[in-house]
Amino acid sequence: MSSIAETHVVSRIAENREDVELSVVMPCLNEAPTVGICVKKAIAALERHGIRGEVIIADNGSSDGSQQIAREMGARVVNVERRGYGSALQSGIAAAHGQFVLMGDADDTYDFSQLDQFVAKLREGYDLVMGNRFRGKILPGAMPHLHRYLGNPVLTGLGRLFFKSPVRDFHCGLRAFRKDAIERLGLRTMGMEFASEMIVKATAFGLRVTEIPTTLSPDRRDRAPHLRTWRDGWRHLRFLLLYSPRWLFLYPGIALFTVGVLLSAFLLPGPKRIGNVVFDIHTLLFAAMAILIGFQSAVFATFTKVFAISEGLLPEDPRLTRMFRYVTLEVGLIVGILLILAGAGAWALGLEYWRIRQFGPLDPEKTLRIVIPGMVCFTLGFQVILSSFFLSVLGMSRR
Repeated sequence: MSSIAETHVVSRIAENREDVELSVVMPCLNEAPTVGICVKKAIAALERHGIRGEVIIADNGSSDGSQQIAREMGARVVNVERRGYGSALQSGIAAAHGQFVLMGDADDTYDFSQLDQFVAKLREGYDLVMGNRFRGKILPGAMPHLHRYLGNPVLTGLGRLFFKSPVRDFHCGLRAFRKDAIERLGLRTMGMEFASEMIVKATAFGLRVTEIPTTLSPDRRDRAPHLRTWRDGWRHLRFLLLYSPRWLFLYPGIALFTVGVLLSAFLLPGPKRIGNVVFDIHTLLFAAMAILIGFQSAVFATFTKVFAISEGLLPEDPRLTRMFRYVTLEVGLIVGILLILAGAGAWALGLEYWRIRQFGPLDPEKTLRIVIPGMVCFTLGFQVILSSFFLSVLGMSRR
């Protein structure tokens, strides 16, 4: 009997696939107690609002009969071998026939009856419509306090700061989008960070994004959720950092470089006393390290940005394009050679100072004020030359 029902459902979907406006996609892994309820609610909402649609269960290897329950309730099941929240959703989205896709968890925590509100925004021309649980309702027991007051606000705040995103609830699992617009983004992550990747790329590539209030209900399953607070929180944070070379490399690098230069200029003439504390050549050495590390960090930001653009992970940056009109390989070679010569000159001055003293013992307090700046210039020169060649290699694919 179930086989006949399944054949009927698949056949009906195939016949009307060109007419499907909305595909409701739910990732699923052992959701037998709730998946049927979610499918029933989604289909009822489609019928009630007169929306031509389908329900797809992207099953990630359930062993509790979730697939059969979903089919009997009228859903189409897509089997996804590779584990992961993002992996399941990507396969479900790829299999969707609709112009629009609404994704939501199969644990009966989200209200599929409001899918018409998402569709209305998409019809207005928005590319991504996010649910916002904080503007809507979070029912008692629906979200742990750690997630509600720390995890979600912090990660959402970082996402808004790093990427200037308008979204105020980065991790709401109920969201709708234009299928073609999201597929053009080339989403790649396979885990829970898929939710963040979608928002970050949608913002970076200039998609129209908006939010509507939604309600989060308590989980009705008889087992612990798949979400792991610290593991998945770290994966989200790691993704945000890796996708923002400015905050991961550039800003810390500029800060270190600036502190190092100012501190070096302060200490080069001689030791300085502030209160009972004396700053001397040892502090100068740390300042030199800050200059080198800061420069390398800033260069890594450029490497990362160029590579990400070349791979289609980030859109073209007009500021970077303008910079490369003037900062060419030849300019880098000239600057690098000048720095190497300056470093070599400082070392020659130090050797002369040593010769005058007949190559005998030296006063480190005086000689290191010559040697340390020379070492910094010499090292920076080679870093500039090597970085210029590497950027030229990365830029070949861009040209």
